[in-house]
Amino acid sequence: MAVSLPLFQLLLFLLLLSRTRFSSSEFLIGVGSYDITGPAADVNMMGYANSDQIASGIHFRLRARAFIVAEPQGNRVVFVNLDACMASQIVTIKVLERLKARYGELYTEKNVAISGIHTHAGPGGYLQYVTYIVTSLGFVRQSFDVVVNGIEQSIVQAHESLRPGSAFVNKGDLLDAGVNRSPSSYLNNPAAERSRYKYNVDKEMTLVKFVDSQLGPIGSFNWFATHGTSMSRTNSLISGDNKGAAARFMEDWFENGQKNSDSLRNIPRRVSAIVSDFSRNHSRLLDIAATYKSSRGHSVDKSLDVKTRVRNASKRKFVSAFCQSNCGDVSPNTLGTFCIDTGLPCDFNHSTCNGKNELCYGRGPGYPDEFESTRIIGEKQFKMAVELFNKATVKLQGKIGYQHAYLDFSNLDVTVPKAGGGSETVKTCPAAMGFGFAAGTTDGPGAFDFKQGDDKGNVFWRLVRNVLRTPGPEQVQCQKPKPILLDTGEMKEPYDWAPSILPIQILRVGQLVILSVPGEFTTMAGRRLRDAIKSFLISLDPKEFSNNMHVVIAGLTNTYSQYIATFEEYEVQRYEGASTLYGPHTLTAYIQEFKKLATALVNGLTLPRGPQPPDLLDKQISLLSPVVVDSTPLGVKFGDVKADVPPKSTFRRGQQVNATFWSGCPRNDLMTEGSFAVVETLRDGGKWVPLYDDDDFSLKFKWSRPAKLSSESQATIEWRVPESAVAGVYRIRHYGASKSLFGSISSFSGSSSAFVVV
Repeated sequence: MAVSLPLFQLLLFLLLLSRTRFSSSEFLIGVGSYDITGPAADVNMMGYANSDQIASGIHFRLRARAFIVAEPQGNRVVFVNLDACMASQIVTIKVLERLKARYGELYTEKNVAISGIHTHAGPGGYLQYVTYIVTSLGFVRQSFDVVVNGIEQSIVQAHESLRPGSAFVNKGDLLDAGVNRSPSSYLNNPAAERSRYKYNVDKEMTLVKFVDSQLGPIGSFNWFATHGTSMSRTNSLISGDNKGAAARFMEDWFENGQKNSDSLRNIPRRVSAIVSDFSRNHSRLLDIAATYKSSRGHSVDKSLDVKTRVRNASKRKFVSAFCQSNCGDVSPNTLGTFCIDTGLPCDFNHSTCNGKNELCYGRGPGYPDEFESTRIIGEKQFKMAVELFNKATVKLQGKIGYQHAYLDFSNLDVTVPKAGGGSETVKTCPAAMGFGFAAGTTDGPGAFDFKQGDDKGNVFWRLVRNVLRTPGPEQVQCQKPKPILLDTGEMKEPYDWAPSILPIQILRVGQLVILSVPGEFTTMAGRRLRDAIKSFLISLDPKEFSNNMHVVIAGLTNTYSQYIATFEEYEVQRYEGASTLYGPHTLTAYIQEFKKLATALVNGLTLPRGPQPPDLLDKQISLLSPVVVDSTPLGVKFGDVKADVPPKSTFRRGQQVNATFWSGCPRNDLMTEGSFAVVETLRDGGKWVPLYDDDDFSLKFKWSRPAKLSSESQATIEWRVPESAVAGVYRIRHYGASKSLFGSISSFSGSSSAFVVV
């Protein structure tokens, strides 16, 4: 077909324009997000190692959030941030297997990083080493499956949404979201080194803003160090803690028009049109509400729960992740540590009260309300991120690169300086935990007579230890001055208790360098690693790398191996030093091996894969009882209201509305990308529209049994009316699933009586 000259010129112009736009965008960028909340009942929570901390509801949902940045015709990197305590080796292995089945060699262990935010309020049982699944009664398949699937789906979304775009970086100091919980340990670092820093924790947040060339901003990821321990060791509601809260706040802020972050709680929801002037028509609203009594429980289509979600995943456009960094000794409980019996400050060196660690607790800014502390620390991070996001103008430009290696940290040769000059070769050790580990921290104290800073141990607990395994003289010497309580690296029954083979990884996006580490670096340990690798990269290629380079640590990434303290902090043997598994030279080993990765990154070398971590999935043992059957009292249906909202009720903003329903065990249906609890409002035409669900900070879903072995259960939904709520008629709805004696699962729903909000 012949083409006229003007039309040909127009087509040529559009082609050149598209190429210009593509090249100016630098990268292909995609983001994704998927639900990983998991079992909200019966499962022990991961983090505090408290066997009594069993999930019994949801504070707000957990998600996997991913970004992919790719060169148009070259390298690409994937970073996934999990609302979970940490990454898991077996999870990483299985995710990579799924990605290989989908995409071949496009996404591998080399260019995929999976990182945890370190919430201590998520379901456990998804790691493969014995030490980390003892309190969860072994492996929990539901926890594992939902995390693996959520990571995969978030990456698939990011991959399928890849489009030309740009990334911008910004950083700033957030001063009041973390304090050092082991200050006596920090003070053991050299005075000259400490004098280089204004604070004893890192205050800097580094944020990357992702902008689609046509759609505009589509997401942001930031790295900032503070523990996910605003929620306490007695909390039983699944929660993303302060970082998960910050992510929820920022995504809602963006989707609701990027209003001023100071008016976070004033973001309006959908507006009803039933009554035009609510303040003058209170009686009219009450009349309308009175016509809607609580409904009997009834069966529903399984797909209905997804449709009731306030935030439809298929429409999710903006993804915001608050990633973890070198949080090892950083607590969000910023008011300090106090003895719960006297109210006096705890002992400085050992965090004890009259010699007992069990009585010393840190206080969050919302003390004594842990939910308020979570909100405050989350909101502080959110507001800082908004400020950085709005002012991010430095574009990431240049190469995308990555390097990865597996290393046997139980037996690494490490070169260290000698006291009299020169150097010598030492070794890391098989994993072991010291007596100070069992003392816990001020975020979650341990039990018995353990205390932080114990570099000797005691005879009784050595005898108890020896029942499991007596460490040999070589291991004792290697781990000194740590007195070994658990020789986990040499305990192999019924399978490995601790990892030996660990991954380390570098990802590069232009001037941004991400150091993926499989554990919790303390503040000073993280500073040493960051500074060493930044200086080393600049020395290797001053033109390619300069002082405007941004180096961040992504903690708890790809697997988990507890803590990494400095040599000097290790000597003190507080919790972080006692939990540094591979001996006093662990940090030096990391710096040494990351320099090898950096050399390979600069020179374009391909490193050997190294020894492979074990896949222990087929060896896993689970002692968690399955759901046998659900039942209700005679004449009661699943979804029936047990305790209704009082008739003709009116609630104001800030007040709490409760409704309790006869329910089934949440393990029957995880409601992934769905919801157990919804607050609906009445729209014109008599249609009920969902406005809030169990992913909202204002709503809590609480599940319980009247007795431990009872087949009956109930769900209480608590909604504290937000300042943003619009006056109107509302009701509370519960969705759930029950299991019959024959094993079939049936979905159900029920709703409370209507009430008025003014």
